[in-house]
Amino acid sequence: MSTTSDQPNVETPPPIPITTPHGIVALVGRPNVGKSSIFNRLLGQRQAVVEDVPGTTRDRVYGVVQWRDRAFTVTDTGGIAEEVDILADSVYGQVQAAIAEANVIVFVVDSPAGITPQDEEIAKLLRSTNKPVVIAANKADNQETHMQAYEFYTLGSGDVISLSALHGLGTGDLLDAICAHLPNDPAEESESTLAQFAIVGRPNVGKSALLNALLGHERTIVSDIPGTTRDAIDTVVTFEEETALLIDTAGIRRRGKVQHGVESHSVLRTLRALERCNVALLVVDAAEGLTAQDVHIAGYVNEAYKGLVVLINKWDLVDADAGEVKRLVQSRLRWMPHAPSVVISAKTGFHLGHVLSAALQVYTERGRRIPTGMLNRALREWLANRTLSTRRRRLSIYYATQASTHPPTFIFSVNDPALVHFSHRRFLENNIRRQFGFAGTPLRLLFHDHHG
Repeated sequence: MSTTSDQPNVETPPPIPITTPHGIVALVGRPNVGKSSIFNRLLGQRQAVVEDVPGTTRDRVYGVVQWRDRAFTVTDTGGIAEEVDILADSVYGQVQAAIAEANVIVFVVDSPAGITPQDEEIAKLLRSTNKPVVIAANKADNQETHMQAYEFYTLGSGDVISLSALHGLGTGDLLDAICAHLPNDPAEESESTLAQFAIVGRPNVGKSALLNALLGHERTIVSDIPGTTRDAIDTVVTFEEETALLIDTAGIRRRGKVQHGVESHSVLRTLRALERCNVALLVVDAAEGLTAQDVHIAGYVNEAYKGLVVLINKWDLVDADAGEVKRLVQSRLRWMPHAPSVVISAKTGFHLGHVLSAALQVYTERGRRIPTGMLNRALREWLANRTLSTRRRRLSIYYATQASTHPPTFIFSVNDPALVHFSHRRFLENNIRRQFGFAGTPLRLLFHDHHG
């Protein structure tokens, strides 16, 4: 590292837009038009099952897409079947649920096949929603099919983007069109400093019971039937002279277990609640331990750069050592070791006083700001006996600054951002946490070309 003072004589890196996911985009269309291929192309990875068989995708798949200075959640839906008597079945209900929650709808059509009666029916449905629609004319693999795509303007549903998901042609144009219709970031629009906590988790782990216990009265319906709560419910609470908004959400099941229609609709509601919260309270069942789906939900939280507190509920039903259970939770969330956990019982009231205090502490950590001079002094100490190198050449870090909070975002001025390895990010994050805290919240580390 080449700097020798607290305020090095270099230009401060320009602000880099924060790309916390905001907005939901639904891919809809009849079977076998390439929705899953477009989904995978947008995400840059093969996440959905892609086969040349109509109806392969039966459950929605979710992923976060980043493009330029925006990020959004994209959902891949099952196709609307060709048989007229199936248009009202579960898959059609699933598509309607996705449309209901989406900010932008991408209507995928098959360019070589031209307009079909099913396309016309879907277009009619979309026109009635009054939501922004972008028509993605897929399989335009050559000049002829590219020109054929323009006939889809006659559907009157929205702008037409000609593309080939197979070859990656036109993907950038589609992303530009989507981002043009996304809503503004709520963080930019809201002047409120009210802390917002979303209660999330699988069905039947006690989320609604927890909310009722925290409020001291029955605010939501509580039963032993999974999926009772289907909408996000907001309640303002005051705790230790702090005011916060509690958001109760529907549970998220494993994707293969999600019923079509109303329950799958609730998953999008939960994702939307995560978008607008500061800290997620992940409720897990103490008797079952941290399941694969709990870890999956924690991944949603991490992708959204939200704070996390794990609440191990139903503690009255188990006989175990709390410290050991917490260690097991941390071992399953080893990629989020900063997240605190609390053992509780919504039924008996055990440790309920710790819930909001833990959430408020994480919220405070998300707002922590480190002075530039202090950060750079620490950075020099970290690098004094550590060489950050790759097989090609050495990574040099000249300067660091904390650009923003919620989430805490740090910009490092380096000789070449392409040299930054995962191990370098982990080294810097571990040192930041060890010296400055930030418990319970993801950190965003960005690397700026010193010469750019």
